[in-house]
Amino acid sequence: MKAIQVTRIGGPEVLEVRDLPVPEPGEDDIVVKLEAAGVNYVDVYHRDGRYVTKPPFTLGQEGTGIVNAAGKGVKEFEPGDRVAWTGIMGSYAEYVKVPAARAVIVPHKISIHQVAAAMLQGMTAHYLSHDTYPLKKGDTALIHAAAGGVGLLLVQMAHRLGARVIGTVSTEEKAALARKAGADEVIMYTRTDFEVETKRLTSNAGLQVVYDSVGKTTFEKGLDILVPRGMMILYGASSGNVAPFDLGILSQKGSLFVTRPTLASYIATRQDLLARSKAVFDMILSGQLDLRIGQIYKLENTAQAHRDLEARKTTGKLLLMP
Repeated sequence: MKAIQVTRIGGPEVLEVRDLPVPEPGEDDIVVKLEAAGVNYVDVYHRDGRYVTKPPFTLGQEGTGIVNAAGKGVKEFEPGDRVAWTGIMGSYAEYVKVPAARAVIVPHKISIHQVAAAMLQGMTAHYLSHDTYPLKKGDTALIHAAAGGVGLLLVQMAHRLGARVIGTVSTEEKAALARKAGADEVIMYTRTDFEVETKRLTSNAGLQVVYDSVGKTTFEKGLDILVPRGMMILYGASSGNVAPFDLGILSQKGSLFVTRPTLASYIATRQDLLARSKAVFDMILSGQLDLRIGQIYKLENTAQAHRDLEARKTTGKLLLMP
């Protein structure tokens, strides 16, 4: 089979197409013939070494496809079932070995593109808006990268929960997408200081929560726009990691909360995974969640997908299809 391997840590150029054996299922595994894999910023972190993974390894953590083989201990799935997963390394490949406990059945009415776009980013948007800080009517939230893969879904969920949504974007095209998704106000950070503009939009009152996937270049200013006891949710670092800082600053700025969550912690049990994936699938089936596919790449063009993602040229979800 064809697979995208990282043989050394570095930039997109280290992504190599390799011929590898089709994996065999262990007793509690399924082997899936891939239909589509999701491209996510966490893949960049593994490739460039921010998340330490010893090479060589096959990249990719999210996908959907058809069960090709099942281990003897697997009771829930059988060959021919359509499944999806996230958090399983090795998904940039034509066949993927997935622990059965980490896969879910995909409803027939959801398309390949939709499910590949919904697992990691859809469930991330769901836990951020429903659990990490449960949004409610009357809240105001700032969402950075509001036209990105998670951003567009998070804007939609925040809007449906009744929050006032302020999004930051880099271009007019992205601003239009964020507004269409439900953003009440959009700040073009390439033209306007988002801290100054947010204070103006909130009449200096501040807001309850900042959803920050950018990190280094936005974190400190984000703390300055929160109300007392407001929450900074740092769930990504597209501009680089946040530098160490004195926790005493949080008390000086109003007893603020800061958290660095990951999806893995919010789908740690089988029950959590099934409940959260079902919630996202139900939103898609009912028309409450519009999934934007930004670009589809062939497996051999994975390096270009990473270049586009890191250059912030993309909106919505990027997919790889063998």
